[in-house]
Amino acid sequence: MRHVSPKCKINKMFGTVVVGVGIAGLARIRDLMNPMPSSPSEHLKLFGFVSRRSFGNINEVKQINLEDALRSKEIHAAFISTENRSHEETIRMFLEAGKHVLVEYPMALSAKAAHELCEMAEQKGKVLHVEHIELLTEEYKQLKKEVAGKDLVKGTLHFTGSVLDENKAGFPAFSGIARLTWLIDLFGDLTVTSATREKQKDKNYSRMTVHFQTANKKPLTWIEERGPGMRREKKINFCFTSGCLENFPQAPRSAVGLFMQDQNLFAKKLLGQVSKEELAAEKWRILRCLDLAEEIQQHCEQPEKICS
Repeated sequence: MRHVSPKCKINKMFGTVVVGVGIAGLARIRDLMNPMPSSPSEHLKLFGFVSRRSFGNINEVKQINLEDALRSKEIHAAFISTENRSHEETIRMFLEAGKHVLVEYPMALSAKAAHELCEMAEQKGKVLHVEHIELLTEEYKQLKKEVAGKDLVKGTLHFTGSVLDENKAGFPAFSGIARLTWLIDLFGDLTVTSATREKQKDKNYSRMTVHFQTANKKPLTWIEERGPGMRREKKINFCFTSGCLENFPQAPRSAVGLFMQDQNLFAKKLLGQVSKEELAAEKWRILRCLDLAEEIQQHCEQPEKICS
């Protein structure tokens, strides 16, 4: 096997394609076209985008078909920004074609598929990076500092938002995995003690309530609530032995956008600039959250034993 010197890797350029041009896909195109100066993103070169709809060009970026993107020797990495339901299939295609992959969360809508995709990426020696920009917000970074070193007594994270099409976005434990990621990242591994879901089809309303225990047997609750006109909002109530935290700490605005931060992290992985320890911890967190999401879905879909 030919040895590649670190200098060669630093000078390497990675051709990229964006798959899917919704809100996230357009943000990806913008950031790939305007990389931060002297950042790892300068090693990414956008060759085009793939979409089922016909656009021609977007901001001078040309539309290419999926088969050409998969075959092209100039394209080394795909940014997958399609609807959640098609993530798994699209990741598989690009890994099979020998490309690195960045995908918006969730990686897949089943834990089994996620584990298989990670294994496939490892076998092929490719980077499979899952976007989790909720961990990159200044709001979250401040919250993590505030929580660090404190002993949890109990806590609740309550999210509200507008209606999602579950056929495209998946079950709420998967579409809302950003909230689960927060809880795992803040409080360590969790065990599901119960999970239920209330649905009012006529009102297009859904409320999922999940009860967890931390490794220290402390209770945590996650509520994911969606309905027409509901404001996108997160509420916290974390109680520690030293007192309760009911509001998010004040946080400054970041000078660097969230997608750009995520893109830089992906580029660092391509350049071999992320430690094995960091990669292993991230992989554990992503797969653990997907395992829990599936367990939550199974709890919620069990037939009711008692009809009230």
